[in-house]
Amino acid sequence: MKSALITGITGQDGSFLAEWLLGKGYRVFGLARRESWYRPNNASHLTGQVKLLFGDMSEGADIASAIQEARPDEIYNLASQSRPGESWARAPETLLVDGLGAIRLFEAVRHHYPACRVYQASSSDMFGQVSIVIQNEQTPFNPVNPYAAAKVYAHQMAKIYRESYGLYIASGILFNHESERRPLHFLTQKVAYGAACAALGISDSPDLNEMGRPIVQHGKLVLGNLEISRDWGYAGDFVRAMWLMLQQERPDDFVIGTGQPHTLQDLCETAYRCVDRDWRDNVVSDPALMRPLESGQTLADTSKARMQLGWEPTVSFDEMVKKMVAAQLLRLKNVAHHTNPKG
Repeated sequence: MKSALITGITGQDGSFLAEWLLGKGYRVFGLARRESWYRPNNASHLTGQVKLLFGDMSEGADIASAIQEARPDEIYNLASQSRPGESWARAPETLLVDGLGAIRLFEAVRHHYPACRVYQASSSDMFGQVSIVIQNEQTPFNPVNPYAAAKVYAHQMAKIYRESYGLYIASGILFNHESERRPLHFLTQKVAYGAACAALGISDSPDLNEMGRPIVQHGKLVLGNLEISRDWGYAGDFVRAMWLMLQQERPDDFVIGTGQPHTLQDLCETAYRCVDRDWRDNVVSDPALMRPLESGQTLADTSKARMQLGWEPTVSFDEMVKKMVAAQLLRLKNVAHHTNPKG
């Protein structure tokens, strides 16, 4: 039986990946902070199916201890401070976890268990202000936020460790991937939440945005730049690509995305259409929510992944958004029921 260690198992990708690996017959270990595991999280339903190891990605001793206990065949490094917008306010922590945390993991593997295969979670945010419309594995990086810069550092160091020490480290340059498991502070989930509020007639939402205001206020969902364009795919598809990368004879870097661009307006239109509403009646743009620097249009060229991994996405953009809106409708109905059980 193969074993795998997943850092960041409580997150969206970690939970989907754990389910995938369990389905493949793996023994799955998860590295998480104690406080993250003991509150509701995306992997809570896997209690008893995965072995939890408690630790912090900013502590090299915790990482080494987890590797020595799990003795994994594969390690998936998914732990990160994963919000590009928030990385402006938390730049030192972002570098510590996303950048130095990865290096500490590589060092622990090199010294304690060099035979295992490592997946490093890179990001399309690394491309930043792009001059090339479609990005592949050879496209230069030009990060425009602290999150992306930290990811570039870890990505380049993964390559250095791979070539210098012969470690098996494969990096997935993943484009935006979403699901019903995304935390509410992510843009796509806010849009799904806004559509659900519109469907249920909620004028002022119970959940707040990063400015401490209702996400939906006076019947309006307030967003930043509606013209941004992203390559959005479904997280459940993307974790399959992670696994495929570690099944190859040699480690390499792979761009993973759908190759289909959608603007934030497209996302809003699709989400509100799921509940028979016109997004233009429910969404407004606020310059205060725009980032100091915004990434350019990112669009994946997945030719290499399709040819070498045999990977392709299976869930469409519309299907993904429909899943997210349905999940928010259910959550808000449950909140209303618990608040007013006789209603």
